[in-house]
Amino acid sequence: MEELRSLADLLDLQEVDLQIDRLLHERQSLPELEEYRKAHGHHEGLTGELADAEQVLRDTSLELDKTEGELEINVGRLDAEQNRLYAGGMSARDADYLRREVEMLTRQRGEAETRVLELMESREIQEAAVTDLKGRLEEATAAVAQVGGVIKEAWRGIDAQLAAKESRKTEMVAQVDEGLLDLYDQLRNTKEGVAVGALTDGMCGGCHLKLTAAEVLDAKRTDPPRCIHCRRILVI
Repeated sequence: MEELRSLADLLDLQEVDLQIDRLLHERQSLPELEEYRKAHGHHEGLTGELADAEQVLRDTSLELDKTEGELEINVGRLDAEQNRLYAGGMSARDADYLRREVEMLTRQRGEAETRVLELMESREIQEAAVTDLKGRLEEATAAVAQVGGVIKEAWRGIDAQLAAKESRKTEMVAQVDEGLLDLYDQLRNTKEGVAVGALTDGMCGGCHLKLTAAEVLDAKRTDPPRCIHCRRILVI
């Protein structure tokens, strides 16, 4: 492989680096990425809502089972006490006590029946809410997958270009003096990716400032030539 013919070849290396920078920026700033973040956030929100709604439904179902069990016990006791009361054969005092017991159990049954109806209505509403959330979550899952697929396809194309550019850069870097390459990399890091500028009509291609004839002569005396204004490598 040929040696770099001159500092001008650094301009080609810089162009490849800038192309890599642009591809990396494009990869990280796809408009679909923001859409994906929103879709994913919506999905996460629905997942949390569904978990909460399912927990509320479980709690309601447990309370309903408990209340129905208590109602069943109450009805059994009430029937037994009413049968005793109707059977007679007890003292007036015992009969009065039993009547009060039947009244209390009757009141408790009514309260329990009302509570059972309330819980059944609540459970029905909560089941509908859970069903709705599951449907919305399914749609959100599909939306995340759809946008994710678009991003993966775009990344596949960008990554193919990056691989080609990186391969080309590897070939070019192998031809650059190590010290010059170190300087180039340092300047790239501090000069917004532009380490080299061509001198055209006395103007630096890096900072776009004019150099006097004396400044051009001073630049030529350094190795490598450096712009007097921005200190980028100057290709004269």
